[in-house]
Amino acid sequence: MLLPRFEYRRASSLVQASTVLAEHPNARALAGGTDLLVDLRERRQQPELLVDIGALPELREIALEDGALRLGAGITVGELLADPTVRARVPALRAAAHDFADFLTRNKATLGGNLANASPGADLAVPLLALDAALVLAGPAGERTLALDAFLVGPRQTAVRPGELIRAVRVPRHGGRQGWIKLGLKRGGAIAVVSVATWVQLDAGGRVAEARIALGAVGPRPFRAREAEARLVGAALAPPAVAAAAAEAAAAARPISDVRGSAEYRRAMVQALVARSLGVAA
Repeated sequence: MLLPRFEYRRASSLVQASTVLAEHPNARALAGGTDLLVDLRERRQQPELLVDIGALPELREIALEDGALRLGAGITVGELLADPTVRARVPALRAAAHDFADFLTRNKATLGGNLANASPGADLAVPLLALDAALVLAGPAGERTLALDAFLVGPRQTAVRPGELIRAVRVPRHGGRQGWIKLGLKRGGAIAVVSVATWVQLDAGGRVAEARIALGAVGPRPFRAREAEARLVGAALAPPAVAAAAAEAAAAARPISDVRGSAEYRRAMVQALVARSLGVAA
């Protein structure tokens, strides 16, 4: 199927890109294009203008900033997978990058694009939610920071304002005990049937001081299972607490039935995978 007709411009700066996007409400930003080009072919989107931001250096940084890890939105999934800082500090995100699509797609798809697409099964969003990530959004009015949990509104819906672009992702909770598990119908390149990310911090006595549990592909958007997290705080990371948290996470899931699995199967897998991830952390 042929792509719809559109105008193309390559942005020379982030300011120029956001200005052009604000002036053209039907314009779309183009980075890796792995989601956008599929949408164009399927006529799910028909923008009048594509603004290419793929070469902007402002979107390519990886750095520590005030105790948080800052990841530029234009970094590709393949670069996340290869970066030693990502490997050392956010292994759950690196594991999600490893399970992301296929080799060719990983070398084009970007961190910001995966989050902006706001798919219910977005691989990178799940570990980032578990790590309390926030987005640095750049627009005509300047920059603002918004929690990823607030940015994701619904399926393919975000809290982005006209002209805004994701500039970077700030990850404050690097370190700790991190886990990531993705269940797909095949080993490589699979869309998630269920995905789970966990982050646990223990106190000096070996009890859970803080916990984060994030779920993907079992609701209208990736989300935190907050009641399950609360079950863990103050408890030893032992089978009774793990089982209670896993059951609470399954109760929080709102899956649908589709070609990849029934709602009942997905809910059962949430319980199993949360228990497995927390068991590894223990």
